[in-house]
Amino acid sequence: MNKQLLPAIIQDENTKNILMLGYMNEEALNKTIAGPNVWFFSRSRKTLWEKGETSGNYLRVKKINIDCDMDSILVTAIPEGPTCHTGNISCFESTANKKDSIFNSLNENNQSEIIDKLIEIISERKTNNNIKTSYTSKLLNSGIKRISQKVVEEAGEVAIACVSNDKEEIINEFSDLIYHMLVLIEASPITYGDVWAQLNSRMKK
Repeated sequence: MNKQLLPAIIQDENTKNILMLGYMNEEALNKTIAGPNVWFFSRSRKTLWEKGETSGNYLRVKKINIDCDMDSILVTAIPEGPTCHTGNISCFESTANKKDSIFNSLNENNQSEIIDKLIEIISERKTNNNIKTSYTSKLLNSGIKRISQKVVEEAGEVAIACVSNDKEEIINEFSDLIYHMLVLIEASPITYGDVWAQLNSRMKK
């Protein structure tokens, strides 16, 4: 189970409601077993994360069960605050009264997942860096000095766009800067998780 990821269902100890679905590798499961909180493995950031490390809405572990086929995990926990990033108690909401079907909603842009999806693509390009048509692959292959230079260039363009007060240009330049910064993190000796943890610690102060 070192490289394998298993789906982990989180159930509220008191209400028995299903709170969320995440993924665990062996290390995440071991940390969850050790307690006191639930840990997952982020498929996009390729790193471990403790549920609640940013929001403070931890999941306190009560019981862990593995299904009979040994391919999924059920964790019973006590939530400290809302589990879902939307502020809802559970990530699962009833769609009975919604006009659009769930399949249409899957195609909508979820703002909270955009960074995760972008990181996933960048990480995949680093692994498969021989895609000739991919700008990300070319950028990663150019080396950290070139990527750093691009970040400086894009930061300058953001500043110029903001001074000119051109809304469309500001959006474009900020998008370019964020993308190049994520590529630079991928090329550097740190992980995305290191940055999120640092931001989290500053937020708590």
